[in-house]
Amino acid sequence: MRRPLVAGNWKMNGSKEASSALLKGILAGADAAVSDIAVCPPAILIPLAAEKLAGSKVAWGGQNLNANESGAFTGEISGGMLKDYGCTYVLVGHSERRTLYGEDDALVAQKFGVAQQAGLMPILCIGEILQERESGNTEAVVARQLDAVLDTHGIGAFENSVIAYEPVWAIGTGKTATPEQAQDVHRFIREKLAALSDGIASDLRILYGGSMNGGNANELISQDDIDGGLIGGASLKADEFLKICNAAA
Repeated sequence: MRRPLVAGNWKMNGSKEASSALLKGILAGADAAVSDIAVCPPAILIPLAAEKLAGSKVAWGGQNLNANESGAFTGEISGGMLKDYGCTYVLVGHSERRTLYGEDDALVAQKFGVAQQAGLMPILCIGEILQERESGNTEAVVARQLDAVLDTHGIGAFENSVIAYEPVWAIGTGKTATPEQAQDVHRFIREKLAALSDGIASDLRILYGGSMNGGNANELISQDDIDGGLIGGASLKADEFLKICNAAA
């Protein structure tokens, strides 16, 4: 049985003081949660997370990494740097990286491989914008994004990864896909991968990443193919985040 994972993406939020308080609050309730838990703070706060979370059940990760191992890339962070600070996970292809910074499918696939080479588990973010959903192209978009990784790295690469389905139209908008809409896409993802390896697809954790909160988490995570959540705004409030972690029970 797949163990649920709830990962918090803090985005560009959090001072040292506020983040310390948030981590303390999460730690206070983490042991009671049945899910695996991770937080992905801004890069400058990763050392703080490593200090506060060391020895706990809560893992931490990065929000992004450069596609190169090292070099003249001012302002960038490598996979090796993240690994040095104890990161387990790294987000790859988040919708904001795709839309705001022009990261295309090929670059996302490259980063996916670089993350694994550094010993990190990539959380591959995929999903459609509102226009693509309304035009009936959700599955085509999701398939294209998956194929970019499959064509580059093969199905075996998904043994050491997580997928997060994030309908772009439901991120930070307060809109949420219905449990049935989310489940339909999660099932499509799993079935597409199962056509290549049933074992890998069965074990793969697929998270939902579109405005999940303490009020809707139970119904979403109860769906057959939703294995947890990639949480944005709700991960900045310890009580709310822990409600989602507990919903995985």
